[in-house]
Amino acid sequence: MRKRLCALMMTLILPLTACGGSKGENEAEETLARVRNRYLELTTCSGHGELTADYGQRVYTYGIDFSWQKEGETLLVLTAPENVAGASAHIAAGETALEFDGVMLETGPLNGEGLAPIDAIPALLSYAREGFVAECVMEEAEGTKLFHMICRDPEAQPGEGTEAELWFQAETLELLRGEISSQGETVIQCDISGFSMEFSQTG
Repeated sequence: MRKRLCALMMTLILPLTACGGSKGENEAEETLARVRNRYLELTTCSGHGELTADYGQRVYTYGIDFSWQKEGETLLVLTAPENVAGASAHIAAGETALEFDGVMLETGPLNGEGLAPIDAIPALLSYAREGFVAECVMEEAEGTKLFHMICRDPEAQPGEGTEAELWFQAETLELLRGEISSQGETVIQCDISGFSMEFSQTG
């Protein structure tokens, strides 16, 4: 089911609306407001990511269990590839690292801003919380309604600089997939499963 859903999101998604205007477009705007409110209220989340880092000539794939805290650190545990499975990294808020308990992932940055595979999960959550949303749309895949938003620099045109695309389950707002591109080329793809969220008491 997960593989089929991800394939549909990549190739067969049926666009329903775009931000602004009609009744359907208002649904996208309303869902965007819900996403922003919920992810700003988010205190902790966890899940599993199947991550692909594409350097053009080299492609790396990782399985990562993650646990993120708003007022704390992000814990990442590699589940694949086999030679580094079980290695873990602790990332304090606002910091990044390339070392998983002595295992160095010597893959290098994916763009001029120093984005590395280990940064993917915290970066996607940051986009969900506060990224500038250039486009948003309601979509449907295999009978599941999705909310899809695209974040980029407000001064940039599509395909310029760093962009992020995120897909959420429209009803629960569960993050299902994220992609990050640099100069129009996708450098990070991450399919997320088992995503759970906890909120502040006011959420």
